[in-house]
Amino acid sequence: MSDQDDPIPLAPLEGVASLPRLPGQVVVETDVHALFEALGARLVATAMDAVARWGDFHLALSGGSTPFPFYLSLMTDPRYRAMPWSRTHLWIVDERRVAFDDAKSNWRQISEIFVGHAGIPDSQIHPMMATAADAAAQYEGALRAALATRPALEQRLDFVLLGMGDNGHTASLFPETQVLDERERWVADCDGPTVTPPPRVTMTYPLINAARVVAVLVAGKGKADMIHRVATGRDDFHAIPIKGIKPTRGELVWYLDAAAG
Repeated sequence: MSDQDDPIPLAPLEGVASLPRLPGQVVVETDVHALFEALGARLVATAMDAVARWGDFHLALSGGSTPFPFYLSLMTDPRYRAMPWSRTHLWIVDERRVAFDDAKSNWRQISEIFVGHAGIPDSQIHPMMATAADAAAQYEGALRAALATRPALEQRLDFVLLGMGDNGHTASLFPETQVLDERERWVADCDGPTVTPPPRVTMTYPLINAARVVAVLVAGKGKADMIHRVATGRDDFHAIPIKGIKPTRGELVWYLDAAAG
C-alpha cells in the first residue's frame, strides 16, 4: 500500500464512537491481548513470506513500555512457534546514547527477551553501539551490508514496529529536530530542546518508509488525543513526526486498542 492509498475505515467497536481515519490500514481491538494477537499474526506471516522469498527476515523493533508485553508473548505463546527466528536479523529502531547496562537502554530490555532465547544466530543480532561517536554511520553500514545479499529493489527492512509518544514522536524522531529533514542517510543523530534526554541515534524516514510493513502500536487513553490530531489536524511532520511515516512501497498498519482509538 502506498501513501496515496485511502485510509481503510472499519466498523466501530463497542465503546468507540468513531474510528480515526488514519493513513493506511487501521486495526482496533477491544484490549491489548487481542491487539497483540493481531499484530503477532501479521508479524509471523510477513516473516515466513520473507524467508520463502529471500531466505531471511529483517525485523526492526522499538523500545518503550507498550511493546514489551508483546515481545514476551512472542517468546512464550505457542501461536508464534512458526516464527523463523533462525533466519531473522534483529535490528533496533532507535537508541539512547547510553551504555548497554544503563536502565535507559532500549537494547538492554530487548536483548533480555530475545538474545539467548529466540534462537537467533549471534551474527544476525545487531545492537546499536550508541555511545560511539560514529554510531549512526556504523549502524547504517551494518544495515547496508546485511541487506546487500538481496536484489537491489528489496534491500530494505521487512517489518518495522513503531510506537508513538504523547507528543507525536516515533522512533527517536522528535518534533522540530533536524533529523526530520534527512532524505539520504538511513540512520542519524537526534538531539535538541524537544528531545527527552539523553541524545538519541535513530532510523530515519528514508529507511523506515522503504520497509515492506510498518506497524504502529499505540495503546491507552493517554494517546487518544494525539491519535485524533494525527487523523484530523493540519500539523505537518515537523510538529508531529509520526505523520512523516508514509511507506513508499510497503504497508502502514496502525494497531490500536479501543482506549487509544
